[in-house]
Parts: sequence; structure tokens; C-alpha cells
Amino acid sequence: MKISKAVITMAGKGQRALPLQTLIDRDGVEKSVLGILVEEVQRAGIAEIGLVVRPGDEGGLTAVAGNHAGHLHFIPQPEPLGYGHALLSAHDFVGDAPFLHLVGDHIYISRNEAGCAQQLVQMAEREACAVSAVQPTREHLLPYFGVVGGRPLPNRPSLYRVEAVIEKPTPTVAEQELIVPGLRAGHYLCFFGMHVLTPGVMEILARQIEAADRPQQVTLSHALQELAQREQVLALEKQDWRYDLGARYGLMMAQMALALHGRDRDRVLTQLLELLASRQL
Repeated sequence: MKISKAVITMAGKGQRALPLQTLIDRDGVEKSVLGILVEEVQRAGIAEIGLVVRPGDEGGLTAVAGNHAGHLHFIPQPEPLGYGHALLSAHDFVGDAPFLHLVGDHIYISRNEAGCAQQLVQMAEREACAVSAVQPTREHLLPYFGVVGGRPLPNRPSLYRVEAVIEKPTPTVAEQELIVPGLRAGHYLCFFGMHVLTPGVMEILARQIEAADRPQQVTLSHALQELAQREQVLALEKQDWRYDLGARYGLMMAQMALALHGRDRDRVLTQLLELLASRQL
């Protein structure tokens, strides 16, 4: 299985302006959030990138994409009909092939030389199936994530066979249906914000959205729950970092994380200490 295309969703109401924001990347260079995401995808060996956008946003995104603009394909989502519908909008772009999917309101920071998306794509190509990146997360954060339940694969550290997927479960539901052997008590495998998906997910999304009273109710979690009953779906546990830019102070936290894991780390630490010291005077 070879992954040659990626889809980044960025048409949501609270999501549209975030890719336009500017951060200082780990290499000390000022870049747009979109530029950082595009480079994350390119590190995985993928050149063709589809952006699911609201019509009218194309000009601003092209401007901040800079030299990356030639690799972008804009996919319109005219109405705000939810996450599942946004992903389904990319059906013609990806065709009948597997693809990498990222959300446009997150920044990802890897602990090592290989990028987060690069590691995920390599695993999906090796296993020839859908793979979702996940991270152990405390139960009080469950209202913000899709959550998977499953079992560890024997002799395969950090890899799980997905048996259930629930969008934003309550702690009670999670305790009943999403316990994963080996995780600390009160922790669950929550989505990291990137997936490699097989073509079957598009067929499932199309059918679920057509049958739903409100398309907005259909999420990727709903589609993956069904996909896992039809074919192998794996979850890859990540020890890396993800930052939700739409959260309170999200952009600030992402910038601090990039700085503290980049070439300007010592300079930033010094400035932080000076700031803290001045506040105590």
C-alpha cells in the first residue's frame, strides 16, 4: 500500500482562520500554520495535498502557503455540514486510494528526526491497512476527542487492533466499552489528530450521511467504528506532542512548544526566566 495523497480539513467555523496564523518553527523560521502542516505532510513523502475549505478562503491560504502553493488542491465545502461531510468532500480528490488525513487546527511535534505523519504513513504502508494515531489521555479530557478501544498486538509495542470507536464518550461509557489492557487507570486512547484511511471510509461516510437526520452528527469516529468491523484498523500510540490551536491559549502553547523543541531553545528559556524574575520584583 502506497500513500500518495493527503487531506487536511480546515473549513470548520472555529478552524478557518487558524492556518493563516504565523508561528516561529523549530528551525527558527517564521512560517504560517498552513506551511508547517504542509511540511509535516511532505516529510512523509507526500506531495499532493487537498485542503477542504470554505469557498472564498482559497486566496488567503494561497498567500500564506508561499512556495508550497503549487502542491495544494482546494476542495470546497460550501455549507458547514460537519467533520464527516468535510472529509467526504475529498472523495473525488483521493479516488479509490488510501490517504493521509490531518486536521487543520493542530500542530504536531515529534520527539525524534522522523515526523509524526512520516511514522504513521510508514506503519500504514507496512501493515497495509488503516491506522489512526492515538495518545493515552486522562478521562477528564474525553469530551474533546474520539476514543478507541482495542487490544495490543502481541510483540508489537505501541500498536493496537481497534475494536470500538466512540466520539466524545462520557467516562462511564468509556469505562464500559473502551478499556485498553496495559493503560494506566483512568487513561484512554484518544485520537492524536492524524490518520491513514482506506477507501472504505468514504463509502461508509456517504451512506451514514445520507441516512442521518443531520449530516453534522456524522463524524470520522462513526465511520471508523463501522470500518473496524469490516477490515483491519490499527491504532498507533504516539509519545509525541499535539497542540490544539483552537483551544484557549492554543496558539501560545504551540509556539512555546515549537520554541522549546527548536534551535532557539536556550534563548527562549533565558527570556522566560527574565520575564518570570521581573514579575517577582
